[in-house]
Amino acid sequence: MPQNRIVLYYAFTPIADPEAVRLWQRALMERWGLRGRVIISKDGINGTVGGGIKEMKMYVKATREYPAFKKMDIKWSEGSAEDFPRISVKVRDEVVSFGAPGELEVNADGVVGGGVHLKPEALHELVETKKAAGEEVLFFDGRNAFEAQIGKFKNAIVPDVETTHDFIAEIESGKYDEMKDQPIVTYCTGGIRCEVLSALMVKRGFTEVYQMQGGIVRYGETYGDKGLWEGSLYVFDKRMHTEFSDEAVTIGQCVCCNAPTSKFENCSNLSCRSLRLFCSECAGSEELRQCPDCAVEAKNLVKT
Repeated sequence: MPQNRIVLYYAFTPIADPEAVRLWQRALMERWGLRGRVIISKDGINGTVGGGIKEMKMYVKATREYPAFKKMDIKWSEGSAEDFPRISVKVRDEVVSFGAPGELEVNADGVVGGGVHLKPEALHELVETKKAAGEEVLFFDGRNAFEAQIGKFKNAIVPDVETTHDFIAEIESGKYDEMKDQPIVTYCTGGIRCEVLSALMVKRGFTEVYQMQGGIVRYGETYGDKGLWEGSLYVFDKRMHTEFSDEAVTIGQCVCCNAPTSKFENCSNLSCRSLRLFCSECAGSEELRQCPDCAVEAKNLVKT
């Protein structure tokens, strides 16, 4: 059987003609039978694409021929085109939808005024250095809150956000003002969300902000489950989650019986997009998988 792979990548760089890049990217994916999601804006590109390993290598090589993408960090993982429903290549106002399209500053070197980039080894050095000085490094999750249910950095702060669009209101709420002079490391899956988030936090008065370079993916490749990370990594494709080793702990709990699980299931109402954690036994019941909102709606329909 042919080998398959998924690549995750992004680059912040000015793009003069996002529509031309969109057409080019779609043509590449169609040419080699790939599937996935690619977002392009005037500030850069963000993609997750899967297919045969030979075709993926040609796709990566072709994408890097665009001068601004030449040194783009490419993260490889297990998976295939079958993990995505279709080809989706779109132009949007933002590469990541924080709801601040005019706020982000980008030049040829990337995001302007963001947090200090830390490779995994440098992160550990920072934690130890601050600890020796009597300070604590705060880990700030830059993902949607539900993703942290199955994996996060130990003792991380998980903001109460359902979507990336909620972050600005969250960090402006005053909840985190006491942290503004403390060392904060923002992190996310591959590095793109925390890249933007760190810049937004700096602009709002957070004075010592760092960013996990390459995100959780690069950290997991370096330390597996023997470092500061615990649990599984949520991913936005059919895999739903992935682990860095056989030693990964399960921190998620079934919403029905509290059994350990890392498996998200959709609401049994096919029109609902609610995701909740279920063990294999409870997931077998359509009644249990119905989310609370849909259950209330169903009861109201019966009453009428």
